[in-house]
Amino acid sequence: MGEIRIVGTAHVSQKSVEEVQSAIDEWQPDVVAIELDQGRYLGLKQQQKNPEIEDILEAKNFTQLLIQWILAYIQRRIGMDVGVEPGAEMKAAIAAAEERQVKIALIDRDIRMTLHRFWASMSIFEKLKMFYALIGSIAIADKTGDVIDIEELKKENVVEAAMEEFYRYSPRGAKALIGERDAYMSHNLIRLASTNERVLAVVGAGHRKGIEQFLKNPELLPPIDSLTSQMKTRPWGLIFGIIVTVVFALLLLAIVFSGVGTEILLEALVYWVLIHGVLTFIFTIIAGGHWISGLVGCVVSPLSSLHPLIAAGWFSAIAEAKIRKPKGSDIRKIMEAESITEMRKIPLFKVVLVAALANVGASIGTFAYFIFIFPILGIDPNVVLGQGFENMWTAITNLFSFS
Repeated sequence: MGEIRIVGTAHVSQKSVEEVQSAIDEWQPDVVAIELDQGRYLGLKQQQKNPEIEDILEAKNFTQLLIQWILAYIQRRIGMDVGVEPGAEMKAAIAAAEERQVKIALIDRDIRMTLHRFWASMSIFEKLKMFYALIGSIAIADKTGDVIDIEELKKENVVEAAMEEFYRYSPRGAKALIGERDAYMSHNLIRLASTNERVLAVVGAGHRKGIEQFLKNPELLPPIDSLTSQMKTRPWGLIFGIIVTVVFALLLLAIVFSGVGTEILLEALVYWVLIHGVLTFIFTIIAGGHWISGLVGCVVSPLSSLHPLIAAGWFSAIAEAKIRKPKGSDIRKIMEAESITEMRKIPLFKVVLVAALANVGASIGTFAYFIFIFPILGIDPNVVLGQGFENMWTAITNLFSFS
């Protein structure tokens, strides 16, 4: 078994760039193992093939794409503040290895698998907390003039505190984003060390301790297959959709059997359409979407809110894509944007944002409807529901008694 040496870096640190170059020169490893997957490696080398827009729309991973882009933006903003391009230390490792004709190994898990497992593993509460944290992080990243001491953040006690806080804040998300990748990269480093005398690993400072623990205790490593399999997502969306459909149907039946009249029933149906349609339209416009995309979401939203497998945002996104005509090259523009305002002008970002916010509008519409429908209709819910369900039960009892 060969020797493994780890360099813990910050992805926006000039000192990390210098440390990587020095480690390669001084230690002269047989292979340089880098915290990258094939996609991110090609991205750094600017050799990544632009994806087909149709594939992005068909995948419908709009929320995961937004998270990936926003995290990259926050990192890029910090890099601009300290004058270092994100991933510069990885580029330095690649360049130094190529110059010295040292083998390069990509040891990180595919980013798409990581994001899938990250999103699928988190509870609804964790996801809500994450969105709140991302919004706050964007606001901080957009501030100018703040001095950020990256080297202070790299200190072991600071890194450990940050990791502990992450695990407290979102234990499942942290496991997928940090713990599982520590294990995955450890597997690859052990494999490399079995055929090479000296392996230099260049990884983020947050991964160093976890990898070192796995290398000291390889028996603790989970099977590699368990780190690369698709996770079964919790069907909360399906369950919520079924509940909404059942509650809406029971509400209409209660109104019918309560005897308040068909006029109230029709008003309840009209308000279902109006509340969902208007909120979906408004949120589409907030996202910067075209009014036609908003209109499509407006029409589809009342129906999609009753169907657990269909989302209004998908239809708004398709309409937006037809209008904006995004290109695969938009992804690079998004990754190079220097502000959220600049990102919002890029067609592909606008399409994905429209999809996400249109769905938010439809979801708010569902909650708003059940909260405000009775005051809007001007009827007492206790009377309508009580009398309606009582009459419904009597009708069902009489039907079975007659049969």
